[in-house]
Amino acid sequence: MKTSLFVILWLMCSFSLTAQVAGFRAPAYPLVTHDPYFSIWATDEEPTRCETTHWTNKPMPIHIMVKLDSKVYRLMGKSPAWIPAAKSTGNQITPTQTTFSFLQDGVTIDLCFLSPLLAEDLDLVSRPLTYVTWKFSSNDKMAHTAEIYFAISGLVTVDSKSQQVTWESQTIQNLQLLKMGSKEQPVLQKSGDDLRIDWGYLYAAAEKGEGVSSYAGRRDEAVSSFTSGTPFPAMDEADQGRRVGELNPVLALQIPFQISAGSMVEKHIMLAYDDIFSVEYFGKKLEGYWKKKFSGIEDLLLAANKEYAAVKNRCDSFDRNLAAKAEKLGGKEYAYICSLAYRQCMAAHKVVKDENGLVLCFSKENFSNGSMGTVDVFYPASPFFLYLNPELMKAQTTPIFDYAESGRWPWPYAPHDIGKYPLGNGQKYGGGEKTEDRQMPVEECGNMVILAAAIAKTEGNAAYAAKYWQIITKWAEYLRDKGFDPENQLCTDDFAGHLAHNTNLSVKAIMGLASYASLCEMRGLSAEAAKYRQIATAMVQKWTEAADDGDHYKLAFDKPGTWSQKYNMVWDNVLGFNIFPKTVKEKEIRFYLKSMNRYGLPLDNRESYTKLDWILWSASMADSNQQFKELIRPVYNFLNETPDRVPMTDWYWTKSGELRGFIARSVVGGVYMELLKEKLSAK
Repeated sequence: MKTSLFVILWLMCSFSLTAQVAGFRAPAYPLVTHDPYFSIWATDEEPTRCETTHWTNKPMPIHIMVKLDSKVYRLMGKSPAWIPAAKSTGNQITPTQTTFSFLQDGVTIDLCFLSPLLAEDLDLVSRPLTYVTWKFSSNDKMAHTAEIYFAISGLVTVDSKSQQVTWESQTIQNLQLLKMGSKEQPVLQKSGDDLRIDWGYLYAAAEKGEGVSSYAGRRDEAVSSFTSGTPFPAMDEADQGRRVGELNPVLALQIPFQISAGSMVEKHIMLAYDDIFSVEYFGKKLEGYWKKKFSGIEDLLLAANKEYAAVKNRCDSFDRNLAAKAEKLGGKEYAYICSLAYRQCMAAHKVVKDENGLVLCFSKENFSNGSMGTVDVFYPASPFFLYLNPELMKAQTTPIFDYAESGRWPWPYAPHDIGKYPLGNGQKYGGGEKTEDRQMPVEECGNMVILAAAIAKTEGNAAYAAKYWQIITKWAEYLRDKGFDPENQLCTDDFAGHLAHNTNLSVKAIMGLASYASLCEMRGLSAEAAKYRQIATAMVQKWTEAADDGDHYKLAFDKPGTWSQKYNMVWDNVLGFNIFPKTVKEKEIRFYLKSMNRYGLPLDNRESYTKLDWILWSASMADSNQQFKELIRPVYNFLNETPDRVPMTDWYWTKSGELRGFIARSVVGGVYMELLKEKLSAK
């Protein structure tokens, strides 16, 4: 696929710091991003050159047109091809918003998709609702008549085109609502990776107003009505319950208005998805956390419409502040990387309430095996949640702790996952609860103990760890006994296969022991704290001798002439342990800087591929801001130049910039490590 560079224009010039770098072209643009199912992307910087898709690359078309003084233009979608595309002038991605800009027939148009995923606000971040907004202003100082056409495909509500759908229209107070869902409604009956939701209902809503109209039915009928200037037809009840592939059904809205010469006109609609039940958790069907506040989707839509201006202002302020902080630490390139990762990270999770109304957050291991609540997936994503809201981090670790303490989990080390999304009824990866095949003993124990300490550091107390002290202690003892020189086993980079004597996995064990010592100290267990800190410190001395390979440290203790990223060592700085000599990190960073390819530092010497999240972790081990920038700049170049137009991958080839595997995964939240390091340094 041809790579085209696109000049980003400044769209929100009211502030000087944005997430954009002149000339940047994202690999894919987040539009509707709420959970692993309600996730829609544009794969071109000009949205009229592509059809929008689910993150799995299956079609989920959104078509948007505008009529200016009786002339019709496309704003989103390749079809209908006989309608000319409006002239694109740029785009902008911020943490919560994607905006495409156009200039056509003397009118400036900004089309914005706002998913208000403010992680600090559990109510807001859990709402399955995106605002689609248009801003029109006259660029030629003349008045214009205008009309918006918006349509979203019924494919959003099914896994395959062979499934049947039904729809309805209703009016609630000042809103016109359209609703569509599968006829069968097989709630929580499927699990796996390459699947779309086929239960629950999609909603499109617009404020009632003069000339505003809505339609559910065949797309061809909707398009014909808009382009010919005739009203939408009556909905054909004979089409109800037929297959999507037969009808190509849509939910469609038309909004007419006037553009005066001296003012800006803004219009918005809302897209929402009520999945009825979101996940199954050890036999219990759980609802989205947003239902703790709202009685149903209609209640949510009414409130969200009233709150639009306030929510938009909050998101604008949040986007500016986050971009400014990231830019201060790593330049505009780092600000862009963080902005692109933001919605993708959240959209790979589902925030729900348990039977007591408490928050739980489950990741889906996208583009892998579809595991649910995977420890070595939320571990790399953890900087995002620790930085923005540690409550969401606890909401991910709690199911693992509870599972391990339930009596079902038979092994002395931490589980890998709690099931296959959206069914969390016990580990499915490897041998699960039955055998020790393909388990990750040191990996998952280290991850869980480190995260317990990181949560304590961000909160300033170890109250959360105290709730699970017995199991945390058990896992720390496992790391003490088994962690320094790991047996032939998998680590989180399981795609690289089993590896014995893994030095980076050894570092994780050491960081886990230092984490346990820190937790002991915070709980007033001075003797235990001193004991485990001494164990960790002694392991560091052994490690630096056994892993040394001249100007770097080995991939495995028994493999001279090898190397790897020691990204797990970053916690030594971030959590303030400082048990590894500064010279160790300096030597590694110097070696990394001379080992980079065009698109970044390989994961290790075995292949030229890398993991994007781990590069950002390794970069945060750097002692200087300049070294950090040097290590992350190739990652920015990769995102800008990769030929693969997919949601941000974390596994790619560093020489060609091509996708190796994995897309739309939550682990890109790991790019927030530098922000987390800066935040915790003040504690």
